Amino acid sequence: MRFERRHQPLASAETFRRRMLGSIGLAVAVIGGSLLIGVLGYHCWGGLGWLDSLVNASMILGGMGPVEPITRSAGKWFASAYALYSGIALLTSVGLIFAPAVHRLLHAFHIAADDE
Repeated sequence: MRFERRHQPLASAETFRRRMLGSIGLAVAVIGGSLLIGVLGYHCWGGLGWLDSLVNASMILGGMGPVEPITRSAGKWFASAYALYSGIALLTSVGLIFAPAVHRLLHAFHIAADDE
């Protein structure tokens, strides 16, 4: 995704809309892929059923915490790594969503400052 430079005019509304949709799509892909990793990990290493794996992965990814206790050692190792990864994935997805809007706002300020 390429943004306009400081001395270029503000992008059109249609270009901004496409950028926002693209960023939201990337964020959905990051969250979806992270959820898939969590579900598979909790099922394979944590010994949880598919639905319980989905609930645990969703809750960890959303920052709420686990629901079902993990009893296997491999599952505990996975849960620890997944919890650390999930924090980064959540922040990354928020950054992806807000990047075009923040860029547009800052670019508009630079254009206004250059006009004065």
